[in-house]
This record gives sequence, structure tokens and C-alpha cells, in this order.
Amino acid sequence: MAFNIVLVEPQIPPNTGNIGRLSIGTKSHLHLVEPLGFDLSEKAVRRAGLDYWKHVSLTTHKSYAEFRASLAPEARLWFFTKFAKKSLYAAKFQAGDYLVFGKETTGLSPEIHAAESPEHMLQIPMPGQDIVRSLNLAGCVHIALYEALRQTEF
Repeated sequence: MAFNIVLVEPQIPPNTGNIGRLSIGTKSHLHLVEPLGFDLSEKAVRRAGLDYWKHVSLTTHKSYAEFRASLAPEARLWFFTKFAKKSLYAAKFQAGDYLVFGKETTGLSPEIHAAESPEHMLQIPMPGQDIVRSLNLAGCVHIALYEALRQTEF
């Protein structure tokens, strides 16, 4: 497994579908932290045309606390937020790291910001932020994961 992608309370099904496809293509593991803004039942996935979904290496967690409790003490987590001072390009990724993203509408919760190390908070540089306040979640996951893969030489 290359990396772990963590979506905390994702709300938009197509974003999660695109990220699921990305996780298959990069041999990464996808973690979904509830509550989810959509249904992941077999019927719902089939109706959405996600015929590849059965190939996603997936773990769902009932809460962020449950997700955190499931990790080994040495697990390395990187949190993506527009409020970070550190650029994604300053991070030194290692295979197996967890790349953590918040929900589409509000990002990571204030509780996660307060509980986690500011040194592991990263932003994706966005020179046009005076016009556009954020990027699409699936696009952000692609950017972050491919930078991590580049650093670890796939």
C-alpha cells in the first residue's frame, strides 16, 4: 500500500467516487469517517455506476475519534487545510502516511485543528485565492497524493 487517504465526513458522492478510483489506481487505502453525506450500500453504488467500487481498499470509521484510536502510535498524519502556514511542498512524505481531508463545505473541524500538531497541517498553494476560496476536494486529494508519490518515487 502506498498511502492512506482519509476523508472526514465527505458530503458529495462524485468526489468520493473519484477519490475511490484514485485509491485503486495508486494502490492506496481509503478511509471514510462518518457521518457520510451519501449511501454506500451496494444498490446505491451500482446505481451510481461505480462498477469499480468493489476494488477499493476501504475502511469506514464511525467517528474521527474511532479512526484516531485505530492507528498505531507511530502513524504519520498530514492534515490538509487552507488555514495551514506550511505548504504541501515543504512536507517530507513517507509511504504509509495518512493524508487527511475535511468535508467539502467546511474543511477540517475546529476540534481536529485544536487536537493535531500545526507542524502536520498543510496547505495547497493557491495564488488565486482572492477570487476562488477553495479547490475541489477530489482535486486536492489528487494533488497531495501525487506529490507524496513523487517524493517516494512511486
